[in-house]
Amino acid sequence: MNRRNFIMTGAIAALMPATLRAETFEVTHTEAEWRSILGPDAFAVMRQHKTEAAHSSPLDKNYAPGVYLCRGCELPLYSSAAKFDSGTGWPSFTRPLPDAVGTMPDDTWFTRRTEVHCRRCGGHLGHVFDDGPQPTGKRYCMNGIALVFKPA
Repeated sequence: MNRRNFIMTGAIAALMPATLRAETFEVTHTEAEWRSILGPDAFAVMRQHKTEAAHSSPLDKNYAPGVYLCRGCELPLYSSAAKFDSGTGWPSFTRPLPDAVGTMPDDTWFTRRTEVHCRRCGGHLGHVFDDGPQPTGKRYCMNGIALVFKPA
């Protein structure tokens, strides 16, 4: 492989959707099953790593007590006690519940971010940033369409 092809291969790999990265999860389905379970908008976010439009989710301004579950497998992900108004237009949390999410580097958009996914089904949830409030200093910025709210 010549130098130009090597560089192009690396650039293409960096832009590949995370769905092409090999990982094994407890809950798995075929693409057709995921499409049926999630519907087109949630499928685009959770399985194709798209982002919903800011301010489009009613969960952004939901502050009722309860738990936020993964839309793909119903794993409890976030407590309402960790939710805050980040002003970004997406539901934001200071921390996930224990053993609820996984993370991986996301080098798309020509920048380094940290993707957050459901640790059980691998569904893309959003990203985590280091500009959140105390006590964690983290902002788990989630796509509301990837979540289901269960009131307390």
